Amino acid sequence: MQSATTVVESRPTVADFHRVNRGGGLFSESVSQWIGAAFALVAQRLGLRPTALTIANLALGLATSVTVVALAGRVAAGDVPTWAVGLVALVGWQVAYALDCADGQLARVTGQGSAAGARVDVLCDVAAQIALVAALGATAVAQRPGTPSWLVAVFAGTWMVNLVTSVMQSGPNAASMVTSTSLPVRLVKLVRDYGAVIFVAALVLMIAPALTFWVVVAFTVVNGGFLLASIAFSARASLR
Repeated sequence: MQSATTVVESRPTVADFHRVNRGGGLFSESVSQWIGAAFALVAQRLGLRPTALTIANLALGLATSVTVVALAGRVAAGDVPTWAVGLVALVGWQVAYALDCADGQLARVTGQGSAAGARVDVLCDVAAQIALVAALGATAVAQRPGTPSWLVAVFAGTWMVNLVTSVMQSGPNAASMVTSTSLPVRLVKLVRDYGAVIFVAALVLMIAPALTFWVVVAFTVVNGGFLLASIAFSARASLR
């Protein structure tokens, strides 16, 4: 989100930007948020507004996913090397996500946050993740033509659970099912860390795209299970 919480009046550093990050998980905090902090610093020096980074995230994310979709059939046929498409996905998705991390950091450090900016941020995230899901679904179908259409549909629907719950966590009524911040718990939570997820997905595209079907299955189960658990947790809390 782009809402401002901290304004650094002196010349900010990369550490200042990273300090106001909103987390995202062990991988995101250790990698994506730091890259985002560097992008935020450059943007601040260039006088860019947070929404410029939001739009850059959307443009790069869409371009990367469209490329993966367009080449899915040729990769499956062996006409295009898997490593090339996987590398495009790895770099494109990670940089796009780092820009998504950067826009909020820039807004909070420079005091440029706004309700409109926060809305644009969420809407661009939705668009970028729809494209990502399409890329993974297209690859799974190209690699395994017998992939059930219902599986791809459920995969697409449950994928948005992470984004929806993330938005809900930003409000005054936010609550977590597992509050522990121990390393074992954080390692388990990597399955819901967006930075880690797109890293693994790109590695699969690069090394063994035929396994994309099982990536689709795995995340359908994980996100569907989390949705059911979240419903049960919230329902229990509301009945107390």
